[in-house]
Amino acid sequence: MEDQIKGRLGGADGYDIRCVIDGDRITGRAGGKLHGKDIDLEITERGVQGTVGADPFKIELQDGELKGNVGSQKLTLRGVDRVTGYMGEPIVGWNVVAQQTGDQLVGQLGSTVLGRNFELSLGSAPGWVGTLVALVSFYALEPRASISR
Repeated sequence: MEDQIKGRLGGADGYDIRCVIDGDRITGRAGGKLHGKDIDLEITERGVQGTVGADPFKIELQDGELKGNVGSQKLTLRGVDRVTGYMGEPIVGWNVVAQQTGDQLVGQLGSTVLGRNFELSLGSAPGWVGTLVALVSFYALEPRASISR
């Protein structure tokens, strides 16, 4: 049986997320066949790099936080099982909060009114990896997440 990260971003009107974990590499897709983007992540000794659709991203561990960019958006993540952070700029950006319980991850991107919630089954991945997969999916599929692209 394959080790997978799978779930949903945005509830009933959102998107499916399906990824396969193979060692330090996570590959998959957010969205469907007509409106979706491929995800390719590689966990390195210093952080995570990869692509979502055609957009590259790279985040590195700095002072106990993962910091970097997803496409044109700045990203900061803190924590392992309880993950918090921020994507974007101070005025136009999205708060991130997620909690892992067992192999399940539940989180919120942005506000409860305008944001998107997500629920993922993590397989063997830690909560911060699932949160990163949700963030890159949000960036790739939500027009408002990539305003400055």
